[in-house]
Amino acid sequence: MQPANKTLVNFDTIFYTRSQGFQRTVVLLGQTITLDISPVSYTWSPGDGSSFTTSSPGGPYPDKTVIHRYRKAHVTVRHHVTVSWGARFRVNGGAWAPVSGTVQSVGPSTALRIAEAVPVLTGVADQR
Repeated sequence: MQPANKTLVNFDTIFYTRSQGFQRTVVLLGQTITLDISPVSYTWSPGDGSSFTTSSPGGPYPDKTVIHRYRKAHVTVRHHVTVSWGARFRVNGGAWAPVSGTVQSVGPSTALRIAEAVPVLTGVADQR
């Protein structure tokens, strides 16, 4: 997330993950099986009791496709993302076929301090 480790109340906090799809080929009973596995959705748990799901993994600044605004300051939350994975397969280079269902993987829980900024007026000239 950005900013890292600490953010402000009522401020856009950016979330993203780098989970990427992949392919694997195995030989099973003399048949060549190719698996194509990719993320389908991302469920974000910001740690404040809310959650939301996106089809995007987000990205670092300036990408703001996955953001959250915290409403309570002076707390530390633990946030994480759950990635839902889908798959398809083919046998001996044939047509792709879907694998029914999805599998979820839960990312690590990370601490984030929510702070509050207070404006301070400085450099005011003496008005006498």
